Amino acid sequence: MFTGIIKGVFNIHRVVGKQDFMTIELKLDEGLCEGLEVGASVAVNGVCLTVTSVDDEGSVASFDVMQETLRATNLSGLQEGDQVNIERAARFGDEIGGHLLSGHVHDTVTVQDIIKSENNTTLVFSFDAGWQDYIQPKGYIALNGASLTVGETVDKGVFCVHLIPETLRQTTFGSIRKGNLVNLEIDSQTQAIVNTVKAYIKGQTFN
Repeated sequence: MFTGIIKGVFNIHRVVGKQDFMTIELKLDEGLCEGLEVGASVAVNGVCLTVTSVDDEGSVASFDVMQETLRATNLSGLQEGDQVNIERAARFGDEIGGHLLSGHVHDTVTVQDIIKSENNTTLVFSFDAGWQDYIQPKGYIALNGASLTVGETVDKGVFCVHLIPETLRQTTFGSIRKGNLVNLEIDSQTQAIVNTVKAYIKGQTFN
């Protein structure tokens, strides 16, 4: 499990691509590498990946990315030098500053617009309208692994989030551009409630 509080932005050290498969290497700082072992879970742009190796110096970690993950996320477009959001798995006793995440990305959304003012930035995203019922104004959402609050649903298939300077500094959103793909994880509680209500209404309709 993860909390959606990004611990930093790190560059892709190396990418090895194969048929429907990819291995990525990340060079992490000392704090994030502490106690990192093979089998540990790390969220890379919000995608829960398993550490497959750690170099002798304990600073470069490798992760394998399978076909379904490549299909459903933005990891397939990563290249050496690209930046990604990183979070280590939550531990018992950690402060939950965001909201609980599984690291199982549902889909990608596209940056439609970037609106900047003196101290705030608004990102506008377009998304598959099939997720519309789960993206609620002021509700939780995770984008590239960052726990955020939905600002407004601007239109069908369009929503926005408002970001403070600290979020821009600590995540890849500081350098995001129009057209970029961003990983989307729907809040699990919202999804469960919506699905339960839908099933109830459907059952009432047929009774």
